Amino acid sequence: MSEATPMLEVRGLRTQFGTGAGAVRAVNGVDLAINPGEVLGIVGESGCGKTVLALSILRLIDAPGRIVAGQVLFEGTDVLAMRPRALTALRGRDIAMIFQQPKASLDPLMRIGSQIAEPLRLRGGRSRAEAWREAVELLGAVGIPNPEEKARAYPHEISGGQAQRVMIAIALALRPRLLIADEPTTALDVTVQAQILELLRERCRVLGTALVLVTHDIGVVAQMADRVAVMYAGRVVENGKVADILGQPAHPYTRGLLRSAPVMGAVQARLREIPGGIPDLTRPLSGCAFAPRCEARQQAGAARCDSQAPPSFLPRAGWQARCWLQAGAPQAQPAPEAWA
Repeated sequence: MSEATPMLEVRGLRTQFGTGAGAVRAVNGVDLAINPGEVLGIVGESGCGKTVLALSILRLIDAPGRIVAGQVLFEGTDVLAMRPRALTALRGRDIAMIFQQPKASLDPLMRIGSQIAEPLRLRGGRSRAEAWREAVELLGAVGIPNPEEKARAYPHEISGGQAQRVMIAIALALRPRLLIADEPTTALDVTVQAQILELLRERCRVLGTALVLVTHDIGVVAQMADRVAVMYAGRVVENGKVADILGQPAHPYTRGLLRSAPVMGAVQARLREIPGGIPDLTRPLSGCAFAPRCEARQQAGAARCDSQAPPSFLPRAGWQARCWLQAGAPQAQPAPEAWA
């Protein structure tokens, strides 16, 4: 596969959840791509669809949720069309995921070492002794002290930071080509957070693994990612190189996220919040989903913002923004259907 060819392409992905009030459009027409060895950050407020997108890539959506449209192409093969056996083989071996709550994802009745050794034995072809030895080595590689001893511990006997490291060890055990990390540093103190991020960066560099990093933390994206996709109301509203988007964001929502983040060393009486809340995703939206909260609505043209969903404009090559403020940009892609 050529280095210029994306490892993963998400095309027009839509995931919905049935409720008594109607279908919640949690992911509503997402297009993304990630190249081999690249780190892609996915950022946005809680409820914007980041986690549902990550789970949809691996078809881990349970009822009442369902993927209703789109493609997820991994090295040209549509994951959404795979038969169950092929999908099972793909998970862990080619694409692995670190879940948001590590202790809830670990089996409380299995020793830590056994949980790492199991995929090595069942899917990696190792003997029990070989799998256990590699499990201990992986615990050491992810920075767990006394790995031989910790391998025999149960999940309730380790800290939250250590549980996160164990999840990373499990995810990396079969050397996947793509790793999806969903809020891997949530609820960790800043010291452990820095260690986890450095660990992810180093292991991905050593293994040549591409990383999709799902987070609400702009600082983590700035530190880790090559490119960033900003999500709002189930859609990607801005997508491009980290330096471009964080240095000169083209979408008002991205600017709001940046202003609401604390700045180290700065004295701030109060953080600036984005007024309002995300729209009701069970209701069709005829215009821009961010328009009711947007400080630039009048500047962009309020009537158009309220009635027409913006297409993807290109402020610069490789940089997309769904905002009518960019109507004078060099190129706009064909307008999508309304956010319905």
